[in-house]
Amino acid sequence: MSREMCYRCFWPKAQCWCPSIQPMDTRTRFVFLMHPKEFKTEKANTGRLTHLCLPNSKIYMGAEFDSHEEVRELLRDPRYYPVLVYPGPAAVNLSQPQTALSTETLGGRTLLVLLLDATWAGARKMLRLSTSLQRLPRVMFTPTTPSRYVIKQQPQEGCLSTLETVHELLLALERAGLDTYSKPDQLLTLFQRMQDFQIRCANDPSLPSYRKKPYGDPKTRTVSKRRVYIKQERDPTARP
Repeated sequence: MSREMCYRCFWPKAQCWCPSIQPMDTRTRFVFLMHPKEFKTEKANTGRLTHLCLPNSKIYMGAEFDSHEEVRELLRDPRYYPVLVYPGPAAVNLSQPQTALSTETLGGRTLLVLLLDATWAGARKMLRLSTSLQRLPRVMFTPTTPSRYVIKQQPQEGCLSTLETVHELLLALERAGLDTYSKPDQLLTLFQRMQDFQIRCANDPSLPSYRKKPYGDPKTRTVSKRRVYIKQERDPTARP
């Protein structure tokens, strides 16, 4: 018989995260555009955990969003100033002291932050298929620390999980006076707890997921040729 699940955090009820999560109010509205593979099959989905911490957030599933009516309505809503979190030369770096994003830029509108929750390859494809997202102003940030992901390897230096990305964004938005970050330790604590649980399972010989070699320190991992290629790949929306 399958285990009883919590259909809020999508974890077995014995490991349910919900009782330990304290919602954090934000002025910014966060929208997680989640790839179907992440939504349906990824157990260690940091986007879903982040969403549970942020009452002013929403998850939409899809591979492209030009035909997604709810997302289209959000982008047309005059109450919002929508931006896409995605790196590139045209992106506004929120970590810069003189960022071009300010209360004057918002003009009384609510900042609407859209994040692509997928693998990097999946995110590039989602963006390529969604011209409405390509037209949005882009924002990025300079991470204060490398990724803390132990159970997965990031494709290149500077890449973060969705949870870490929102943590860094909220830090940057608070420094810029655009939001407040009331519980800055909560997301990272959840992230560490989730990984600790996964590592315990991987180290249990009685489980089919038993891992004979320990997870390596992210700082000491080597970058494969495939990952070097990913780093050098051009912007998926760029024209030849």
